Amino acid sequence: MYQHILIPTDGSPHSSLAIQHALGLAKAVGAKVTGLHVVPEYYPPVYEDSGPFDPEIEARFEREAVSRAERFLAQVTDAAAEAGVPSSTLHVTSYHTADTIIKVAEEQGCDLIVMASGGRKGLASLLLGSETRKVLAHAKTPVLICK
Repeated sequence: MYQHILIPTDGSPHSSLAIQHALGLAKAVGAKVTGLHVVPEYYPPVYEDSGPFDPEIEARFEREAVSRAERFLAQVTDAAAEAGVPSSTLHVTSYHTADTIIKVAEEQGCDLIVMASGGRKGLASLLLGSETRKVLAHAKTPVLICK
């Protein structure tokens, strides 16, 4: 049925639940998994009194973002090893999280995306949108949402 499952994670408790569901499914059908974390791009503040651009701030932001991505992806690696499921991980830097998830699923040949329903509620969800909703709306790959 499924041979390669993509698991986007943001390190949240919701994502941890999606990881467990994806690994249970992968083990049951003999699939491999790929964990993905989309690292946000750095945008320096742009306003009248922001002063000159400081490349050290950008470098520190990138180091911290990659370190965070490695921690989040270690959850996938560790849980997959414990479950006996073959796994790999990657992190990609992008401002467009949903588009990146869809693109990675296609590039990696994934035949299922398993992701969390998201953490925003109420007005924040309406104003900011949901990456999960965007993936559901635009992905050609089947998507399993975990609540």
